Amino acid sequence: MNLTAQTTLDRFPLDVVRDLAVTNGVCVRPVLNRVFDTQTGTDRVVGVSCGSTLVSKCPPCAEANRRLRMQQCREGWHRDTEPEPPAESDDVPDDEPTADDDPESTRRVRSTRRRQDAAELPKVEMDKRTVGATFTAPNGRTYRPSMFITLTLGSYGATHRLPHLVAGKGLVPCDCGVIHGRNSPLLSTPVDPDSYNYRRAALDALHFPKLVDRFMQNLRRCAGYKAQYFAVVEPQKRLAPHLHAAVRGTIARDTVRQVAKATYHQVWWPSHQRPVYGCASNPDLPVWDEMAGAFVDPSTGALLPTWDQALDDLGADPAAQPAHVVRLGSQIDYQGIIADSDAKVGKAVGYLTKYLGKAIGETYGDDRDGLHPAQLAHMNKLHAHARVLPCSPECANWLRYGVTPKDATGNVVPGECPSKAHDREHLGLGGRRVLVSRQWTGKTLTEHRVDRAEVIRQTLAAAGVEMDDQNALATHTDDTEAPRFIWKPIRPGEERSLRRIPTHKEVLAEAIATRIRWRTQYEQAKQRAKPPDDSNSATDNSSAATAA
Repeated sequence: MNLTAQTTLDRFPLDVVRDLAVTNGVCVRPVLNRVFDTQTGTDRVVGVSCGSTLVSKCPPCAEANRRLRMQQCREGWHRDTEPEPPAESDDVPDDEPTADDDPESTRRVRSTRRRQDAAELPKVEMDKRTVGATFTAPNGRTYRPSMFITLTLGSYGATHRLPHLVAGKGLVPCDCGVIHGRNSPLLSTPVDPDSYNYRRAALDALHFPKLVDRFMQNLRRCAGYKAQYFAVVEPQKRLAPHLHAAVRGTIARDTVRQVAKATYHQVWWPSHQRPVYGCASNPDLPVWDEMAGAFVDPSTGALLPTWDQALDDLGADPAAQPAHVVRLGSQIDYQGIIADSDAKVGKAVGYLTKYLGKAIGETYGDDRDGLHPAQLAHMNKLHAHARVLPCSPECANWLRYGVTPKDATGNVVPGECPSKAHDREHLGLGGRRVLVSRQWTGKTLTEHRVDRAEVIRQTLAAAGVEMDDQNALATHTDDTEAPRFIWKPIRPGEERSLRRIPTHKEVLAEAIATRIRWRTQYEQAKQRAKPPDDSNSATDNSSAATAA
């Protein structure tokens, strides 16, 4: 560690050191751990990156995550060899669910017949390959194209929009009669909030990942091969989720549109149209009865039906309908991408991962006080529905609708589900933002991190510089002996030893000095390894320096 550099940084205020940490790609809110060496009997304090994926929480960690995802996307998009088969099969069941969401519960058989209001899917023979087909041009050049697909959800009501040209009518303004500019804060907010279907918008957001899975299943069967994908879920300006997907190989444009039109997901859950408890007509919530070991009505003491009982009642009703059906919207964007230019592919990958560090609730900006009243009201109303609707069979919100959640105990707080789907930050999208098929690259994110670190290691080794051992304080070893190092997180307010705990600023200063030393060594090594007549090094990877 450069002690002089660290001492100099200690003289500056914390906000200045934090800004310098962001500039150098150092985590601004490291998690402090005390590492005890069982061989020497000494200990030290080590700061571990927080690993946040949001820029609003930690810009360096969010950027490192985005660059890692960019590498993962690029590596699998146009590959021409089959990746190693995954440990588990990538195959998925038929497009209609035949049981409830719990695979371990009693299987409830449902009809696999498609809905009559859904388009039919074409049937083709399946090939086990995952790489795309090649095409030969008249000039003899061979191409292996892939796809960039964007899927959206349908409309929930008229929203403010830019003026558009209509043949015979000229420039048509927004439905509100106003010609909005491109920077108008009203764009994509409802024209009439009272008629906007917020409940369906919240339900579609809660079940959007299931709809994406269904679309990919249908696409594979209609494509004739096991198409692999790297997809990112993002919010539109109207706060409805949409999907950008890089798909390996190429499928006819009409087939993709046909699959999107025919794709739907049915939610076979108990009815949750209107709340029974915790509402204006009945503000009380169910209570836990210790004697009965179940939730009961607060007034009558009657037992609430369990999750399995509610599903049994649903299955026994021949006229039962799904509680909700999610469908894709009619707007679909399809682009063919050919890996004949690094700039072209890089631009597409950058666009795909552009907003990974932004939360759904930050679509209009992370300054809530600076939002336009229409934007704030739109977010509040959508969040009001996403907060009280059930997100899963285990969701505590089921108690509002008179049903005991699956596997509920006395620790469940009625109406307070811990899932992030109910948070204002996520607005119903509580799942993963990045959806990657198992055979995209055949690697885990950890293996991709190792690949990035190996680029740095080889560059330094070529220049005669030994890279710092990233596993020097590892808790595990290759042999069966007890671990040498024992890690214990340092929590605020806990009893500490006599040795002084470094301050947040001191931890940041040490990490910044280390990062500057690493970057200097890496840049010098690249210059030494660069051929005299070549301006581009084969190991030139500007983002790799932040991966070590």
